[in-house]
Amino acid sequence: MNYYDALYPQLVAMGQERWAEELQTTLSKQLLLERYGDMPEWLSALEALPEIRPSHIELQDSVTIGSGSDLGGITHEELIARLQSFHPWRKGPYSLFGVEIDTEWRSDWKWDRLLAHIQPLAGRRVLDVGCGNGYHGWRMRGVGADFVLGIEPFLVSVMQFQVMQRYLQDPQHQVIPIGVEDLPANLACFDSVFSMGVLYHRRSPLDHILELKGCLRPGGQLILETLIIEGDLETIFMPPGRYAKMRNVWFLPSIPAMILWLQRCGFTEIACINTCYTSHGEQHATEWMRFESLADYLDPDDESKTIEGHPAPLRAIFIATKP
Repeated sequence: MNYYDALYPQLVAMGQERWAEELQTTLSKQLLLERYGDMPEWLSALEALPEIRPSHIELQDSVTIGSGSDLGGITHEELIARLQSFHPWRKGPYSLFGVEIDTEWRSDWKWDRLLAHIQPLAGRRVLDVGCGNGYHGWRMRGVGADFVLGIEPFLVSVMQFQVMQRYLQDPQHQVIPIGVEDLPANLACFDSVFSMGVLYHRRSPLDHILELKGCLRPGGQLILETLIIEGDLETIFMPPGRYAKMRNVWFLPSIPAMILWLQRCGFTEIACINTCYTSHGEQHATEWMRFESLADYLDPDDESKTIEGHPAPLRAIFIATKP
């Protein structure tokens, strides 16, 4: 089975024939098997999931697929065991046939913080960069987005998306295993582009902003969430080593500095719509994500600081328009 057969006509309809042709090679099953050593195990786990038609689907207020009463020849415990084959589950939460997947992140909290402030997604074509397992993409479809394409380089997250897609069977939402650097330049075909939790992982944040801008059509909206630092226009923090145990954190701007970056990259109608310190309720280890999480990243004696002594994670969401 080729999981991406429904994707290529979508791209062709958007005027992206060449990219569709390139992806048919890049996303071939054989190439993915050669590139990812765990791919055969994940494919087997995916195929072992039961064939069930959900009695109901909810995507607007949550991601809920069916109920426990839909289960036929498989027990609740057996379904949990099969879903655990895709550990760690970082983005969610999901409710799948009565199994509550308590993910590391309460991604619904971030969604609730931004939804009222962005251009309505109904009828729009959306690109979600660094989308994880596609949780926000399902919520985008729930509020009427016409087409959502997520890109995510970590294949276990892409396979978690395929778990949900097995039951939702939605050709208008696709997640593909590529990074932002693999996107063609100047696609200029998406109405909304999301980049949430990506910017601080990029060595060149301005190049990342310009990449995102190139994906937008004129008049399209960027929604960007990133770690920030308190300060003025000249305040930009580059950690001398790790930040909250992460090796790949490069630049944390202040709000004024971030707005300046967006201005210098040619965006207009720029606004910071939310700031929020990451809480233990929003990010935590669970039975579905058993590795270290926020509690391990903060100073146990002073949670206003990371374990390295830097300011604790403060996140901000920005919106901006491509002229």
